[in-house]
Order: sequence, then structure tokens, then C-alpha cells
Amino acid sequence: TSLNNLAALYDSQGRYTEAEPLYLEALDLRKRLLGDNHPSVALSLNNLAALYCYQGRYTEAEPLYLEAIKIATQVLGKNHPHTQTIMENYKTMLSQLRQAELR
Repeated sequence: TSLNNLAALYDSQGRYTEAEPLYLEALDLRKRLLGDNHPSVALSLNNLAALYCYQGRYTEAEPLYLEAIKIATQVLGKNHPHTQTIMENYKTMLSQLRQAELR
């Protein structure tokens, strides 16, 4: 969606406070139009979780990643590239969380 694309642009520019409401709106819109178990919903959850990770908001990111993994695995299968990407992002977040806890 255009909302998601604009959010991604802001995200890439480090404009996180501007990106977050757009990601949230895109997620809500996708859930309403496509249903809760759609690959696009999983990708929106992944995008929002990644934004939270960039900000060090790991406790907010983790449940989003887990929900995205659940949806993607059910709908696309565990070996689909989108599912694998979300799983890798989740693993990266766990690593970042461990490093943050050691500081």
C-alpha cells in the first residue's frame, strides 16, 4: 500500500516517529481488508517490528515478529522466502536484545 511505502521511506530516513503511525494504519487497513491471516498482514507486522527494533523497543517488537512468523508459516509455509526473512529478522532481534542486556 502507499501508506506502507511512505512509512518505509520515513523509516529508511530515520524518521521513526513519522513512520510508526503509517505502519500502524497500514497494518489496520490490511487486517480489515484482507483478514488477520494474510501474507500482507505478516509483512506489515514484520515492518512494524523492525521499526521498533531500530528504536531498541524489543519488548514491543517480539510479539509482532512471533505473530508474523505464525501467519507466514501457516499461509506460505516455513520455507517460503517471506517466512524465512521474518524468521531471520526475529533472530537478529533476539541477538540485539541479548547484546543490549549485557550493557
